[in-house]
Amino acid sequence: MKIEMVDLHRQYERIKEEVNEQIQEVLNSCAFINGPQVKEFCENLAIYNNVKHVIPCANGTDALQIALMTLDLKPGDEVIVPVHTYVATAEVIALLQLTPVFVDCEDRFFSIDVTQIEDKITSKTKAIVPVHLYGQCADMDKLLSIAQKYHLYVIEDAAQAIGAEYHFPDGHSSMAGCMGNMGTTSFFPSKNLGGYGDGGAIFTNDDDLAQKAKMIANHGQRIKYHHDMIGCNSRLDTLQAAILNVKLRYLNDYKIARNSAADYYDHALNGIDGLILPHRKSNCTHVFHQYTIRVTNDRRDALKAFLQEEGIPSMIYYPIPLHQQKGYQKVNTASFPTAERLSREVLSIPIHTEMTKQQLEYITHTIRSFFETEFPNK
Repeated sequence: MKIEMVDLHRQYERIKEEVNEQIQEVLNSCAFINGPQVKEFCENLAIYNNVKHVIPCANGTDALQIALMTLDLKPGDEVIVPVHTYVATAEVIALLQLTPVFVDCEDRFFSIDVTQIEDKITSKTKAIVPVHLYGQCADMDKLLSIAQKYHLYVIEDAAQAIGAEYHFPDGHSSMAGCMGNMGTTSFFPSKNLGGYGDGGAIFTNDDDLAQKAKMIANHGQRIKYHHDMIGCNSRLDTLQAAILNVKLRYLNDYKIARNSAADYYDHALNGIDGLILPHRKSNCTHVFHQYTIRVTNDRRDALKAFLQEEGIPSMIYYPIPLHQQKGYQKVNTASFPTAERLSREVLSIPIHTEMTKQQLEYITHTIRSFFETEFPNK
């Protein structure tokens, strides 16, 4: 059986009847835009996340942009973001004529290093955008304390961590994307909750921000043809909402399957010199959007090539930190040693809801054989 980074075909086969039934219902109604399934999905996702408002939109990048637009920030205002993330996090900031201010990441957990945030805060700083990378949350209790101290907004990028649960020191818990002023996610097909096309959403418990986000996503209008603010056109298609509504029922099962695969990797790959396995936080559940290992001694690319020869795909998230991207070099000229090191070491190996024991055995055996060949005396 061919190994995939994400096996969407086999996942679809498991829920085929339910998905096809919902698609056919939309086709029969021809309510392709803002059909009842959109509202139903948002209500169900709000219940799942224990959040007051879910505002749907066209994709995860739009979700970030719309969330920032609700804050009425001015050109030149600064927004703190991690340097080790996908470009969309900083891209929307720059598009709105704001200034992304990069912060290095944690060595063990890959997310923004909260201990470095305060040094980046200036009189122009207005918001922080933590990214819950690879499937677990940033250190939100410390980050939220900093934001409160300096009166900053927090917009969570939870595109890779939907369903992760964060436990605060006082005993209460929150879902990823639902702790700051606003949170955002993506329903790109490869995400843990992915559609069969593009889609995104914004989460918030703030009534005013929710109303503004809805208006911005709908051409700045509350009432049709009455455009009270500058907005955009960003909608979640009814077909995608219908599909996502089915897949939401299985999200907890998907989390269990991904964690089961991660547990196998942890056990089978433990103790290999030159290989660092993912660390799990004690105060946050991990949903393993990616299982990201680190390969030291400059052997990452060699391992990737070796796996490819053996029919095992892998991905590098992310090979170039944001501060080294041509489009952002004028924004920030500082050095970020942890992100730079991780960009040379990280490698994500297959993990998804349909992995078989045979596949896991083959992948781990192949990885072990690489290190035994490369370092035969260890």
